[in-house]
Amino acid sequence: MHKVLVTGGAGFIGSNFVRHLLEVHSEVRVVNLDALTYAGSLENLRDLPHSERYTFVQGDICDRAHNEKLLDEHEIDTIVHFAAESHVDRSIDGPGAFMETNIRGTFELLEAARSRWLQEAGAARGKRFHHVSTDEVYGSLEPAEPAFHEERAYSPNSPYSASKAASDHIVRAYGHTYGLPFTMSNCSNNYGPYQFPEKLVPLTIVNALAGRRLPVYGDGQQVRDWLYVVDHCQAIIDIIESGKNGETYNVGGNNQPTNLEIIKSICAILDEIRPQEGRREELIEFVKDRPGHDRRYAMNIDKIAADLDWQPSYSLERGLRATVQWYLQSESWLAAVSKRSDYQTWITRNYKNR
Repeated sequence: MHKVLVTGGAGFIGSNFVRHLLEVHSEVRVVNLDALTYAGSLENLRDLPHSERYTFVQGDICDRAHNEKLLDEHEIDTIVHFAAESHVDRSIDGPGAFMETNIRGTFELLEAARSRWLQEAGAARGKRFHHVSTDEVYGSLEPAEPAFHEERAYSPNSPYSASKAASDHIVRAYGHTYGLPFTMSNCSNNYGPYQFPEKLVPLTIVNALAGRRLPVYGDGQQVRDWLYVVDHCQAIIDIIESGKNGETYNVGGNNQPTNLEIIKSICAILDEIRPQEGRREELIEFVKDRPGHDRRYAMNIDKIAADLDWQPSYSLERGLRATVQWYLQSESWLAAVSKRSDYQTWITRNYKNR
């Protein structure tokens, strides 16, 4: 891994990956390709470490000619593909964007890699296409079912997870049919710095600080596996460097709290760090469940632990506390995000009557 193209590197996980990669690899050069849609922001990339080894390019992964140009100009040997529409609620309201970015975008990126890396025998040596996917492609678990493992059949239940499942299959097909070197990771719910405040953890933090109601879907007993984003970034690096070509690795945080427990934990941390009159837990409000809401996700990480000696370094309590502290210390970032029209629209739509 010497010259790396990161797609979606202005988004939450992508920007954390860019930072982490520049910090831990002194020889790597990073090219960040991002369309700067609502979830991507250059604010996430301020004060990068070793910025002399970093290049930002605004562009759409659906533009194959532009993808090919970047691979040629920067002599890219590794693609780390984060770029995706990723919010389930948004996929229910408007699935078209998910089909375009997650399916067609992945296809166009693969075609660019195929045309540049597989032109002649041996040209793909030292190359790697790493595809970042999600646990949601596996569907939903019953309370007593074993955690997701890499051989579990896909059973996506939302337009978002269906589009990611499709992209996973396309990547695997390019490896099998054309010999494109690839690895894949299916990760659980990420949280940490720079996450756009529409997802559960940052939304709870921001709304609790503002004194807004904290909506909980249904009974709040939906179970998720929570992964601190820096642990995810390191897992991806380990997979690219030491993972076997053509293999998929599940990445998770080794925990299974309910959504209600997550919200209450964040409230307790905020009450401790920034006390106020009254407990923030009193802001919790149970609301109608969303359509097709999966009940439980859980990740079996035995494979990545055994093959690559990877384990999450952050416990859930430590990760949540670090995340809360980051948001409390990042008022300028929050101010910049809160001024964006898309965020204002989101808040107005979801909290105008609460």
